[in-house]
Amino acid sequence: MRSVAAVDLGATSGRVILGSIGSDELHLRHVARFPNVPVRTTDGLHWDVLSLYSAAMNGLGVASREEPELVGAAVDSWAVDYGLLRGATLLGNPFHYRDDRTARGVAAVHAVLPAPELFERNGLQHLPFNTVFQLAAEAQDGLLDIADRLLLIPDLVAYWATGRAAAEYTNATTTGLVRVGTAEWDGPLLTRLGLPAAVLPEIVPPGTELGQVTERMRQEFGIAHALGFSTVGSHDTASAVVGVPFGDPESVYISCGTWSLVGAELASPLVTETARTAGFTNEGGVDGRTRFLKNVMGLWLLSESARTWAKAGEQEDVDHLLRLAADAPVDVPTFDATDPRLLAPGDMPARIAMLLEEGGHRLPDSRGAFVRSILQSLADAYAGTVRDIERFTGRPVRTVHVVGGGAQNSLLCQLTADATGVPVVAGPVEATAIGNLLVQARTHGLVRGDLERLRSIVAFSFPPRTYTARAAHQRR
Repeated sequence: MRSVAAVDLGATSGRVILGSIGSDELHLRHVARFPNVPVRTTDGLHWDVLSLYSAAMNGLGVASREEPELVGAAVDSWAVDYGLLRGATLLGNPFHYRDDRTARGVAAVHAVLPAPELFERNGLQHLPFNTVFQLAAEAQDGLLDIADRLLLIPDLVAYWATGRAAAEYTNATTTGLVRVGTAEWDGPLLTRLGLPAAVLPEIVPPGTELGQVTERMRQEFGIAHALGFSTVGSHDTASAVVGVPFGDPESVYISCGTWSLVGAELASPLVTETARTAGFTNEGGVDGRTRFLKNVMGLWLLSESARTWAKAGEQEDVDHLLRLAADAPVDVPTFDATDPRLLAPGDMPARIAMLLEEGGHRLPDSRGAFVRSILQSLADAYAGTVRDIERFTGRPVRTVHVVGGGAQNSLLCQLTADATGVPVVAGPVEATAIGNLLVQARTHGLVRGDLERLRSIVAFSFPPRTYTARAAHQRR
C-alpha cells in the first residue's frame, strides 16, 4: 500500500504522520513527535527552527525506513512567521508571532494605509502579528536591506529539503501581502509600504510537486529512498478545513487547538466593512476556496494558565483540570475570550481575573470553576462568531464541526452546542494531518476527485461524535 507523510508543525509540538490509502479509506500511523519550544533571547522571542527542521527530517527518515512504499512528504504549520535568507544563509532564527516588536510595525503600516484600506486590499482580520506588520518592523531594524529571500515556515523546510524556493498559496494569503481574491503578491501595496518585492518567491498552489529530497539531505537524515516533496494547504488551518467532513452545506467549522479558527468555506472572499469591524478574515483555501473566518483565542487560555500554575509549583494535568471543570457549578462568570490582552505569554489567570473584575463579575471560587469559566467563555465567543457568519453570508448554520485537539474536549463541545443551539459534530482530531495527507495522495494519484470526494474519505475513515444542544438551548 503506497503512503505519504505529513509533517505537521504546531505551536507547541510537531509530528510526522504516515497516511496510507486503501479501499477509499485513510489509515494513519504516528511516526515521530517532538516539542516546539520558543526561545527568548535579548532581542525577543524566537522559534528554534533548526531543531524543528532536524526533528522533522529525522522523522521522515524513520518513516522511509518503516514504509518502503512512501512516495511523498509535505509540510504544514502555523501562519505568518518566516525566515529571512541571504543566498542559502538563514539570517537568524525566525521571530515568534507573539513577540512584541510587531506593535512598531502596526503603527508604521497604518501611517501609510489606514485599517479599512488595508482590509480592502488584503481581506485580512487585523492581527498585530500579521506578516505585513512584522516586515514593517523588520524594515526599521535594517534586516530587509541584506536579505534577498523570505520563506514562510513550511516553505523554508521544503527549501532546505529540496533546494526549491516557493511560496505556497494558502499560507501566502495570511501574510497581508497578497491582493485579496488573487494568487499574486500585491506589488503596489509593497511599493507604498517600502517593502522589497524581490524577496518574495513565486506563489504556487497546493498540489505542486517541488522536487526530490536532495541526496545530501537523504544521507544526513537517513532517508532510505527517493522521496518527493509537494505542497498542500501549508497553512495548518487550510489543511484542517480539507479534513472537515462536511455533510451539510449549512455548516461552519471550528479548528480548535492553540487558536480557535471559526469560519465557513465560501466560493469567493467577503470583503465588507461590517466583516472588517467584526474581525473576520478572508484566507485562501485548497482548490481556490475562501476560508472566511475569525481567529478566536483557543485552548491557549487553558494551556497558558496551566503553565502559570506550574511555575508557581502547582502542577496541573489538563485532563484533571477538565474533570474538575465538568464537576464545577454550571453558573460561572464569563469574560471576553477575544480580548487582545490575552494574546501574549504570561500570567493568564491574573489577566482573566482582571477581565472578570472589569466586567463586574465575582472571581471563580475553585480551580474547576476557573477552568469552566474559560471553556464557557470560549463557547460564548464561538456562538457570537457563528451568529455573525449567518448575518454576513445570509445563510443559516445548522451544524458546527469541531476538529483538532478541541474535538477531544467533551465539555467544550457540549458547551458549544448549548451556546450555538445547534448540533456539534466533533472530529477528526487529526484534521490538519488528514487534510495534508489527502491532498498529497491526490497529487500522487492515490485518490482522485474534488474536496467533497476527499471529505467523504474523512467521514468514512474517522466517524465523528455528535453533541446535541440541551433542550433549554436548542434553536426553535
